[in-house]
Amino acid sequence: MAHQNFRHPEILEIARRDGKVTVEDLARRFGVTLQTIRRDLGELADAGRLERVHGGAVVPSGVSNIAYEERRALNAIAKDAMARACAACIPDDASVFLNIGTSTEAVARALLDHRNLLVVTNNLNVAQTLSANPHCETIVTGGRLRAADGGLVGAEAATAIGRYKLDIAIIGCSAIDGDGDMLDFDPDEVAVSRAIIAQARKVFLVADASKFRRLAPARIGNLAGIDRLFTDARLGPSLARLSAREGIDVQVTG
Repeated sequence: MAHQNFRHPEILEIARRDGKVTVEDLARRFGVTLQTIRRDLGELADAGRLERVHGGAVVPSGVSNIAYEERRALNAIAKDAMARACAACIPDDASVFLNIGTSTEAVARALLDHRNLLVVTNNLNVAQTLSANPHCETIVTGGRLRAADGGLVGAEAATAIGRYKLDIAIIGCSAIDGDGDMLDFDPDEVAVSRAIIAQARKVFLVADASKFRRLAPARIGNLAGIDRLFTDARLGPSLARLSAREGIDVQVTG
């Protein structure tokens, strides 16, 4: 079972990257039997993560997010590299917003050596991580707790954020489409992310390359409204043009 669970996040990552996975290709990649891969795909389909098709599986329509633990496991090395690059652009003595997401949680880990930070967050995982930094004051918003990922969402969270004006917002999102729109799945989370962007002097987006191949239904805003983008792969032509036109500082790690 441990080997099977280890395969699932990588299978999902390949499916999001390529749009489809085949039984034969996955069996060769993992060095297991076709029957084993069919069982993996069947379990992922039963969980709503993939949709079975002849010879393999495809990514289902983008209406719901994948599970938190799977998101945490996906692209972990890339997220840590982006997080370190982002943290390097945050000076000591700064005030920072951090929103929900496994990428922003990686940034929190990269801030443990910073001094004299003020962090406002609607992410309980971020708050727990930063409690290990004695030189960081952390303020947690109120709001409705999403037990699945430790996020605080809804009107109370947005209202709490509206009381502050901070130096930098560090945000993540679930998807970025070809027009440069940042997207997510929960409208309540989107409302909080919008409030964070509105109350920050500068906005940093941390998004690995898989976010540019996904879709989600709720719009946060456009890349034109951010100052720096930290990602792990070069942007496609249309988004590269948008970034150049809007003066976005794009930092590619890896």
